[in-house]
Amino acid sequence: MFNILVVEDDVNLCKLMGDVLRDERYTPFLASNAQEALQILDHNHIDLMITDIMMPDTDGYMLTQELREAGYDFPILMVTARETIKDKRKGFLVGTDDYMVKPVDEEELVLRVKALLRRAKIVNERKIIIGKTVLNYDTFTISREGERITLPQKEFMLLYKLLSYPDVVFTRMQLMDEIWGMDTESDEHTVSVHIGRLRERFAKWQEFTIQTVRGLGYKAVKHE
Repeated sequence: MFNILVVEDDVNLCKLMGDVLRDERYTPFLASNAQEALQILDHNHIDLMITDIMMPDTDGYMLTQELREAGYDFPILMVTARETIKDKRKGFLVGTDDYMVKPVDEEELVLRVKALLRRAKIVNERKIIIGKTVLNYDTFTISREGERITLPQKEFMLLYKLLSYPDVVFTRMQLMDEIWGMDTESDEHTVSVHIGRLRERFAKWQEFTIQTVRGLGYKAVKHE
């Protein structure tokens, strides 16, 4: 069960987001301002935060920056009526992970939350070991018995994602949303190109294969 902190001074919207998250079996913690949010963080483990920007006293930018400077590394999703590139740039510079514009679409909110939590899981685990093969997230390397390959970031993240969930089928759209982000201008063909490169690089490695599931997407199979 994931704990999600919602910081929103609009009482009705805050309650709505709490209800949506609860329906998805998350545990929401609701705060109407930054001070309440900090009190919740003092007493609870939080896996992800959703915050408004325009709030009394401390706004969402300041709250995010303070949390990052204090060492909090959970994903942060900003939900706001501001939609200019300048506003978004400021949000990303202070440490937000994603950005969603009001009015809130409930389905989009859930999709973005799920994508952020999946990315956080990939990053937090840091390493995958399959027999003598080791994938190291900190260095984007895959190695075995003295052989070491450094992969381009997207290729590594794609392989790491698939091997984190062996035998689970991911659609191209799921992989695009998670690895490239929901706002990317790339299309699903990009995933196919990267899958092709990975298969070529590791064609002679026996520890795993990437399989195409016709009409659905891709899955990784471990051979330990």
